[in-house]
Amino acid sequence: MEKTRSESDSMGNIEIPGWAYWGAQTQRAVENFQISGKTLPVPMIRAIALIKKHAAQANARLGLVDEALSKAIVQAADEVIRGEWDEHFPIDVFQTGSGTSSNMNTNEVISNRANEILGEPIGLRKPVHPNDHVNRGQSSNDVIPTAVHISNRIEAEQLLLALNDLGSALEEKAEEFSSVLKLGRTHLQDAVPMSLGQEFSAYAVQIRKAETRIRKTFENLEELPLGGTAIGTGLNTHKDFARLAVDGIAEESSIPFRPAANSFEGIAARDAQVEFMGALNVLATSLMKIGNDLRILASGPRGALGEIVLPSLQPGSSIMPGKVNPVIPEMLIQVAAFVHGKVTSVTMGGQNAPLELNMMNPMISYEVLTSIEVLSNACRTLANKGIRGMQADEERCRHWIDWSLAMVTPLALKIGYDSATKLAYKAFKEKKKIRDVVLGEGILSETELDTILDPRGMISNRD
Repeated sequence: MEKTRSESDSMGNIEIPGWAYWGAQTQRAVENFQISGKTLPVPMIRAIALIKKHAAQANARLGLVDEALSKAIVQAADEVIRGEWDEHFPIDVFQTGSGTSSNMNTNEVISNRANEILGEPIGLRKPVHPNDHVNRGQSSNDVIPTAVHISNRIEAEQLLLALNDLGSALEEKAEEFSSVLKLGRTHLQDAVPMSLGQEFSAYAVQIRKAETRIRKTFENLEELPLGGTAIGTGLNTHKDFARLAVDGIAEESSIPFRPAANSFEGIAARDAQVEFMGALNVLATSLMKIGNDLRILASGPRGALGEIVLPSLQPGSSIMPGKVNPVIPEMLIQVAAFVHGKVTSVTMGGQNAPLELNMMNPMISYEVLTSIEVLSNACRTLANKGIRGMQADEERCRHWIDWSLAMVTPLALKIGYDSATKLAYKAFKEKKKIRDVVLGEGILSETELDTILDPRGMISNRD
């Protein structure tokens, strides 16, 4: 095969690598946008190819594309969906804001591959033409937003699976730790007792609620503006095209995609992505809290709380022998901060939609899909390398309860708030346990204290 081949478009001739399935418009984009070295995420490419596949089938059913050409387009699109031609999608994510370059990249790759399937050489744009056949009834302006929705919705399933696994791991620990008593803390100060299981039950509920919030965004992600073409009017497309193509996409993906109720909104606005990232923002906030809490609970192990013992995964210091750091919680905290930044990017992307078209679609796509990927991986890693191997240090937990000044709290019902405050102050000043101070004052008998200061009686509502 020759090293290069010459192709032309409306701007003239351009040299293209001989092996490449892409064409002139892709090559111009490659040369124009050497920005980050980051290409459009693979799920987005798969989604565009899925659109091309079902567009070709719809156009064939409507008699707008020859059946033989449609079948070749479908075969080529399926190969792209399977990942056989990933190296033929080289365009930087920072490109024209409509994503026209990536849409044409897909049109050219599928067109050339379809022609090869039909026994023709690549580069001639016949019998299958990238615009006239692969892009029939479409515009970059409706294809790219549609692909953003499809890829977000499909990949979100992986995040839900990861969250379900993490939620289960936390629920298992909540049950395992249900009998482990520990000191509660508010404002990072001693508070009344609770069980370690109760503490972990809160984390589990945060994750379950995150699942619910994410699912609530699916209705809008499942609306596809395909068929709106340039600005939403549906110019140059058949009135039945969108219904047929979207029905095919829904059937293949087993997701209830449907044509957008208003294609003008579907093309001009990325509100569905801003909403979805809002749910991921809450999840990242929850993970940030959980990660920070785990670091505090595992701190020490001798100079701080040390109430839980995280799995030892790797040496923690190049100078201090035996030091082990909370690497999984620290990874989690960084991921949460990373996603918070992407939420801001998508929010700004949603705002930059002058008049009839959002002009930040590629960046929005990249930020959302990257967020889904890192959150999914982080949640799985937390569940399997952080939560499931975790242990409770019951002796340490009991130590902090015994020494807590907050143990005076139930005495307030017996001797009054002011008297209880004086006892707490005395215990603090003399570095004694509340129990020892009360016995020393002769206020209550040892039997009465055993009942009132029993931490197990303080961890649930009681008379």
